[in-house]
Amino acid sequence: MDVDTRLLRYFAAIAEEGNLTRAAHRLFVSQPSLTKQLKHLESQLGVRLFTRSSTGMTLTDAGHALARRVPPVLANWDVAVRETRSAARVLRVGFLASAVATDDIVAAFGQRRPGWRVDLRQAPWTDPTAGLAHAEVPVALLRLPFPGEDEFGVRTLFSEPRCVALSSSHRLSGRREIAFPELWDDPVVVAPALKGTWRDHWLATSERDGCKARIGAVAEQPEDFLNAIAHGHGIALVPASTSLLYERPGVVYIPVTGVSPSEVGVAWLPEAGEAVADFVQCCLDVTQTRRTGCGTRWG
Repeated sequence: MDVDTRLLRYFAAIAEEGNLTRAAHRLFVSQPSLTKQLKHLESQLGVRLFTRSSTGMTLTDAGHALARRVPPVLANWDVAVRETRSAARVLRVGFLASAVATDDIVAAFGQRRPGWRVDLRQAPWTDPTAGLAHAEVPVALLRLPFPGEDEFGVRTLFSEPRCVALSSSHRLSGRREIAFPELWDDPVVVAPALKGTWRDHWLATSERDGCKARIGAVAEQPEDFLNAIAHGHGIALVPASTSLLYERPGVVYIPVTGVSPSEVGVAWLPEAGEAVADFVQCCLDVTQTRRTGCGTRWG
C-alpha cells in the first residue's frame, strides 16, 4: 500500500495538536480540506485513527500505533530526499514573490558550488513559510515574522518601509504620506493565512494603541487582494516594494508613518546540510553588498 507522505504529515499535526482547527492553522490548509484528507487516510488504512468530540480529536488504539511510527518515517524520508537531491546537485529554494530578488544570490551560489542548480519554487500567499512547513524545500526567502519561526534557522537579510495600499477613491488617496492612526477605523483586506504573529505584524496590532482591526475582506490570490482594495472593501499594509510588483488601476500605494518596517529573511530546516549553509551565506553576502550601495535595488 502506498500512502502519500503529505497525508502522514497531516495526521502527525492533528495528533500533536489534538484539534483540527489548530492543525489546519499550523499546516496552512482549510479545516474542511484537512478533514477530507484525514478521511482519505483512514479509508486507505481501513481503520479509524481518531475519536471526534466537542473537545477535540483523541487517538484511537490504531491511531496511537501509527503516531508512534510516523515521526521516524517522515524524518528518514526527509533525510533520503535531501541526500538524493544533494547527490543530483539540486537545491530547492522556496520564495515569496514579494520577498527578494534572487538572481544575484543564485549566481553567487553557482560560483560557490560549481555544477549545482537552484530550483526556485514560488509559494502561494497562503503559505508564509514558503514551503518550509511541509518540508517541501530545505531553505526559503520570506517575510518575517512567519508562523512557526522558532522551529527553523532564521537570519534577517534586510528591511524596507511599509506603505498602505488603498483605493484611488479613498478619502486619503491624494496624500503624499499618511500617519497610521488615520487608518485605524478602516477595514483591512487580509490573506487566509494571516494568523498569530504573522497576523499581528501585518495588522500592526501593537501599533494600534488598543484599536482592534476590522476585517473587510479575505483574499487568497494577489488579483483578488488588489480587487478588494480597488473596490473599497478595505486597505492593507504592504512592503514598499509591492508598489513595483503589483501595479493595478484603482489602487494607490502611499508611505505610512508610525508602523515598523517589513523584514526579509532566509530560513532553513534544521540539519539541512552544507549546500543550504552555503546558500544562506550567499544570501548574507549579497544583501550586505547591496546595503553598502554596491548593488541594485531590492524589488
